[in-house]
Amino acid sequence: MHKGILTQREKEVFELLVMSKSTKEIATMLHISEKTVRNHISNVMQKLGVKGRASAVVELLKLQEIHL
Repeated sequence: MHKGILTQREKEVFELLVMSKSTKEIATMLHISEKTVRNHISNVMQKLGVKGRASAVVELLKLQEIHL
């Protein structure tokens, strides 16, 4: 895996996730549907080969894709 695996939108979604925002809050803040938020999260989990949002966040932090 290399740096820059996330799309800009996926990055925005996960940066809000690490701030403990809910799917609904993220959807509102980014002006997208909750389903779209969930799709972005699923896509990232697939890219990383992990199960669960928490695992995805841990991996993204390790890869320095997102920051706390």
